[in-house]
Formats: sequence, structure tokens, C-alpha cells
Amino acid sequence: MDNNQPIGIFDSGIGGTSIWKEIHNLLPNEKTIYLADSKNAPYGQKSKDEIIALSIKNTEFLIKQNCKLIVVACNTATTNAITELRAAYTIPFIGIEPAIKPAATHSKTQTIGILATQGTLTSALFYETARKFNNITIVEQVGNGLVQLIENGKINSVEMSQLLDSYLRPMIAADIDYLVLGCSHYPYLIPQIKKILPNHIKIIDSGEAVAKQTKNILENKIGFSDGSDKTPVFYTNTNPTVLKAIIGSAYTVLEKDF
Repeated sequence: MDNNQPIGIFDSGIGGTSIWKEIHNLLPNEKTIYLADSKNAPYGQKSKDEIIALSIKNTEFLIKQNCKLIVVACNTATTNAITELRAAYTIPFIGIEPAIKPAATHSKTQTIGILATQGTLTSALFYETARKFNNITIVEQVGNGLVQLIENGKINSVEMSQLLDSYLRPMIAADIDYLVLGCSHYPYLIPQIKKILPNHIKIIDSGEAVAKQTKNILENKIGFSDGSDKTPVFYTNTNPTVLKAIIGSAYTVLEKDF
């Protein structure tokens, strides 16, 4: 394997760019290829079989781009499909799942909140992870509608504020002191969420941990790029306007049906 091959990253849409940014910041010499399957977003309301099929489709696309490693930058795809992906392919996969452990470990109130998709919260992997912390009360909330609003460029809309308020108020009332964001789209809502949450409630997402794990895999198993080609490439199967607005005009976004 050539160390200069790219890192592949896929998500159900633009949300995984929050993971891409962490990886790009930590490993600026690595070439990255980002795949936004926005046409099929959100994954969180699909069946397990559908999520596996979409994850295989995305993986096949990234393998054809000669990726040396694939980051599943989607909580729903990780919790529902990564076991099947690892069984089917030899390429290393890095997944993302809700950061329950740091929240549960540091909680003073013994109560944490998790905002995630239905697909993540009902998955076997999430259940197994949550079960390890049976001394902690976990207040779960399905974030219905949030991904669609983000994908439509409505992060700062009144509708978004109202939805977040309705989801977060019960968590505040339950005395959570950590809020875990269980969807890679949700870090883009942190400014909105902070307007609602009291200052003592800490927000945790998984982006930094995924970037560190990516570096670890490269360091110990694959090897780093020499930086000769480090220009990120972004693919989307819908109108690229919102994706361009999220990542910035300096990057190239290619619209492609995959």
C-alpha cells in the first residue's frame, strides 16, 4: 500500500465534515476524500439493512478512489454497519459512536443526556455501550428533524431553535450535567444549543477522538503521507451549495451520482 493514498470519509450528508475538520487539523499532510450521501440523508430513520447497503455503496466508491483507510463519520452507519463492513473488507475502518464513556465517567449528577438519531439509539452497539454504565441515568432524545434542517442550510432557523428547545428542556429538568451529541451533524448546532443549556452542562462530541484514532492507525499500521498531495476532495450526490457553505469556498466539491 502506498502511504500517499487518501483517507476516505463518508457520512449520510454534510454532518461528517465536523469529523473531517478534526482529521484535517490533526493530519494536515494527509489527502482526504469526503463522501456526502445527502441524497439518502438521514440514515437514522432507515432500517438496519438499508443502512448496511448504503454503507457498502459508500465503501465501494471510496475503495475505487484507492483509499488506504475509511472513516465512517456517521454514528448511525457505525452502530448499524461497521461490523459487517469489517467482515467484508480488508481495508481498516474507524467508526464513530456517542461518547458515553467520558460523560458517564465525569458526571457529578450521575445523569447525562444523549441527543442522537433513532438509528443510533436503537442499535445493538449503543445498547451494549450504554449497559456498561448502569450506575448512570441516561436521558435519550431522538433528534427528529435536525439533520434535515442542517442539510437544507437552516442551522440558524426559528424552526431549529424551537426543535432544540423542545428536545433539551426535558434533559435540563432531569438534571443532566453532560450532553453527548450522538450524530456527526450536531456539532454544527453547538452555538444554538449553548443558548438553551445552562453554563454548567458540558457538551461532548466524538470528533477529536476519531481524529486521534485515525492518527494512531496511520502511525502503527499504515504509515503517513509525505504531504506531496494533500488537497481534500469532496463528493456529494445532491446540490453542493450547503456543503460548500459548511467547508468554505477554498475547497472543491464535485457533484456525482453514486
